[in-house]
Amino acid sequence: MLSLRPFMLRGWLLLASGALALLLAITLGRRDLLMLAIFCLALPGAACAGLLWFKPGFAVKRRISPGLARAGSAVSVVLEVRGQAPGGARARLTDELPDSFYAAPSFSFPNPVVPRGPVSRYHYEVVPPRRGVYPVGPLRAEFSDPFGVAFLKRTLGDGGQLTVAPAAVELASISLSDGRGQDGSRTTKELAHASHDDAMTREYRSGDPLRRVHWPVTARHGKLMVRAEESVTAPEAAVVLDRRHHAFGDSHRLNQRLVPNRGAGLGGAGLGGAGLGRSTSFGLLTTPTFEKAVSAVASITAHLLERGYSLRVLDHGGNPGFESSASAIAPAVEDFSGSQGTFDVAAALAALELEADGGSVLGTQASESDSAPFGNALAYKLHHGRRRGPLVAVTGLLDDADAHRLASIAESTQSAYALVLCQDISEVASALETLRRAGWHAAALTPSVPLELVWLQLDRSASLGLAP
Repeated sequence: MLSLRPFMLRGWLLLASGALALLLAITLGRRDLLMLAIFCLALPGAACAGLLWFKPGFAVKRRISPGLARAGSAVSVVLEVRGQAPGGARARLTDELPDSFYAAPSFSFPNPVVPRGPVSRYHYEVVPPRRGVYPVGPLRAEFSDPFGVAFLKRTLGDGGQLTVAPAAVELASISLSDGRGQDGSRTTKELAHASHDDAMTREYRSGDPLRRVHWPVTARHGKLMVRAEESVTAPEAAVVLDRRHHAFGDSHRLNQRLVPNRGAGLGGAGLGGAGLGRSTSFGLLTTPTFEKAVSAVASITAHLLERGYSLRVLDHGGNPGFESSASAIAPAVEDFSGSQGTFDVAAALAALELEADGGSVLGTQASESDSAPFGNALAYKLHHGRRRGPLVAVTGLLDDADAHRLASIAESTQSAYALVLCQDISEVASALETLRRAGWHAAALTPSVPLELVWLQLDRSASLGLAP
């Protein structure tokens, strides 16, 4: 894209001088003044024509590291600009950034380090203040002709986008469920009774050590049989994130973002490529309390995934937790595991927002409905999958009906934990008591208390409020 501001100050002075010289040449009949007028009037026009006519092609390559940024952490941006300024003149380059990133970085083109090289390289760092999906670029250039007469603005490249996940904190290890090791793993015998030799063995496979050969069973079957090893069951867990609009206070739009069509994902393009979410020019629908809830979910999911858990993430209605997130790589996916799962969850949390106003039905109005918050739809999802691991719920304010529905969900889970976001603990005292009476480990998370401390309190909160 081109933007031509016809002349700089010097150009306007030349035009004024040319007009004056032409007037004097006609009035006085002086040929020398006529030649001066022609020169002064022709030079600005020739300069403009040269900038437009001899404009070369430019190629801009932008690399952003790391592949997925974290709020409050530095992000490195490297720009490679290939091309030459018209007429060998210099230019000023500016990479456009969101307003919340403070001043946009500017550079001199070509790079003074390699003034004659075909590629000019630039590097700068930014620290995104909060999660979101931000536009980065395009790179804008301001050219002038060698005489400083005309002025030309160009947009180089299409820009990219920066996906910023919420900052996560490291959580201490707590006993999340009974019958599991410190890392949450569980070993199970293939046999229930040691005397069942036949059931405890299998046929020999190439590579099995001879010390595992079960000779009595081998003699009985006439072929090599080895003792069956213990199998290891991957631990399972579920996380429920409340996104009800009214449960987190008054919402507002935050983080202006420009998101291209969904499909390319975060993979090869990284932060600078196309690829995340639906097209929208609105900011995230959120509140300060919901932002703290998202940070809590980021920390909890990272904690569980790093300890080998297979994780299911759902919202308050039993839907996939990131179904409405513009930054989710696979919005319909609700099961995550391993390092890829950690990456996918962090990316999805970048643009997760509150449910639109009116999208959630108040508990008192839909207590018998399957679509009620923490109702039958969520219970079915959790119980139908036969996930016997811990359940962790991160919620906003709960009324009595919400608390009773959520409390009943833990009946078939091995252990249940709840973080209830609020401004003051008195707002959720009744809900916490209801959850604890049902066997939940429940605690309030207020703005003044760090998540790490409340997480440790969950380990002993089940013993509170259980008296009849």
